[in-house]
Amino acid sequence: MKLNEIPKDELELMGYDDIAALVLQESGKKMKLRDIFKKVCEALDLPEETVDERLLDFFELMSINKKFIMLKNGFWDLQSKHKLDVVIEDDEEDEDIIEEDEDEEDEIIEEEDEDIFYDKDDETDDVDDDDLADLVVIDENDEDNNL
Repeated sequence: MKLNEIPKDELELMGYDDIAALVLQESGKKMKLRDIFKKVCEALDLPEETVDERLLDFFELMSINKKFIMLKNGFWDLQSKHKLDVVIEDDEEDEDIIEEDEDEEDEIIEEEDEDIFYDKDDETDDVDDDDLADLVVIDENDEDNNL
């Protein structure tokens, strides 16, 4: 069934994701998220401001819905049009990889410790004696110095 053939009252009962699926199905090609949502809003006769106001919510909806897939460069399409490459790895290999990663992390930490140095010629740490000339040290216990 085509989107423009569905009565408006029936469209209003549908979710944005269902309407988006119809939009992608009718277009027959991948689309940018904003363009999909704009078509959804047009089908529902929603004001154009709705696109900007609810685009983030629409993105979240599309992201968690298994009917859709996000492709390169911000394009979206129906999952059913794309096959997934499933890679199954042996558990023993995973354990070896984890152990190697832990060893590498230890080496990185040790290397970082060796690279720490302090620049003795750093001018920001130098205090000129002239800057301290106006300083007065007051002993809190001294009764003669009342502030």
